[in-house]
Amino acid sequence: MDILKVVSHLMAYPTRELIEHRAELADVVRDSTDIPPAMRQSLIDMMEEMAGRDLMDVQEEYGGLFDRGRSLSLLMFEHVHGESRDRGQAMVDLMANYEEAGFEISVRELPDYIPLYLEYLAQQPEIDARHGLDGIAHILGLMSARLQERQSPYHLLFDTLLIISGAEVDISALRKTAAAEERDDTMEALDQVWEEEAVRFGSGDNAATCQPQSNAGEALAQKARKEQASPMHWVDSNQQATPVKH
Repeated sequence: MDILKVVSHLMAYPTRELIEHRAELADVVRDSTDIPPAMRQSLIDMMEEMAGRDLMDVQEEYGGLFDRGRSLSLLMFEHVHGESRDRGQAMVDLMANYEEAGFEISVRELPDYIPLYLEYLAQQPEIDARHGLDGIAHILGLMSARLQERQSPYHLLFDTLLIISGAEVDISALRKTAAAEERDDTMEALDQVWEEEAVRFGSGDNAATCQPQSNAGEALAQKARKEQASPMHWVDSNQQATPVKH
């Protein structure tokens, strides 16, 4: 499903290469029968809007959404397991699925990074791809609701995935949930997280050697992961894959 590759690219950290390839991506969107015409046009308009702005502004906006706080994390297990030990096992299981399907990723890439997961699903049979999206439908719906609350066009990407999945998700109810949540991307909220981390790392026998990461450092680390875990192939207008150079 090449439309999943397009969504994967648009959800990853915006680069000059993304802007330069928007015509090929738009062709794939136009040819997709998995989403309605109105959604196709919305995705194309989103690409053109991004291309019409200064790239640094687009990147800064992206970082403000996905690199600050956990509510809009693009690491899907963050929304399911948080920092529990179950997350590690979930990572192992997902990696096993990748390997079984012959899908190889770099050791520096996090397997639960949603754009990477979409790249994987795009290579699977259609029924399996839809099933894979259905399994994370609640996460997709909640991400869409939170992005709508922040008036971000990125919600279109998650709406697209929900349509493809065929899952029934009550976005109206999720928007009420999102509206009632306290924002976790404010300086006050980020400082609170840092203070909690300081208490957690500053107690016990390892207090002298374990230091919490600063908010700025955490944001930079997340941004680096997103750039490193960029989707591996572009889709051209002839439905062929072209390797991306890292």
